[in-house]
Amino acid sequence: MANWTFITNHAVVLTHLAKHPSITARQLALEIGITERAIRTIIANLEAEGYIVKAKEGRGIRYSVKSDLPMRHSTQRHNQVEKLLKILGWAGKPVEKHSSKKP
Repeated sequence: MANWTFITNHAVVLTHLAKHPSITARQLALEIGITERAIRTIIANLEAEGYIVKAKEGRGIRYSVKSDLPMRHSTQRHNQVEKLLKILGWAGKPVEKHSSKKP
């Protein structure tokens, strides 16, 4: 039997970006278990369709997810992406890593 999942790689990447907006493509690839090239393709797809916005932050990139956009499948366009993200564990705001540096 073929190995398959209910959630697509696009949904998994989008969820990780929503939870961890400063994550790198390399970190995503290691966590999700697909190639960095596949991650970059998915990020490009999500950005091209307006589901994410990239902003330069220092030497890295910070991702913002547009959770108010509709799902893409014709049977789900009445639902916002936010519903899926919440089902997959997104609390509505990114998880920030706390720095040990004091201001």
